[in-house]
Amino acid sequence: MSDSTSAAPVVLDVWCDLECPDCHLALSDVHALRARYDGRLEVRLRHFPLDKHKHAYAAAQAAEEAAVQGQGWPYVEALLGRTDGLGRDGEPVLLDVARELGLDAEEFDTALIDGRHLLIVDADHAEGKAIGVTGTPTYVIGDERLDGGKSQEGLRERIEEIADRLLAGRG
Repeated sequence: MSDSTSAAPVVLDVWCDLECPDCHLALSDVHALRARYDGRLEVRLRHFPLDKHKHAYAAAQAAEEAAVQGQGWPYVEALLGRTDGLGRDGEPVLLDVARELGLDAEEFDTALIDGRHLLIVDADHAEGKAIGVTGTPTYVIGDERLDGGKSQEGLRERIEEIADRLLAGRG
């Protein structure tokens, strides 16, 4: 008997502020985890813009527009590489990154003005608060929350332990 749920990947939610330098540092862990689990681990970006970053909320909306245009993760990764520029120059950086990836920057601008992605960003933020997210990055895998905002040290290994346990439990 084949059970389709056993083929479903383990989900790792990464609560992120796209203006946060710590989230940029976390990308190397995300890459390593993707490579190690090769489709058995689904990494999902969850938005948690922090009040101290004045462009993070717009950046989260822009990331959602990039996802609609088929370039969600490439956009997020490119943007996280420019946290300093985003903090300094604001929304023009969001449009520059879109253009560099060949996305429709005009549509990005319109999306930021009309707020079409606000509900997704607000829902993520509310869910994050409800489960105790206070800083970024924060990882949730299985029923465990790991706070990466203080230190990334050892987090990837801990995520791997949990993922291995969850995947083994499906066999």
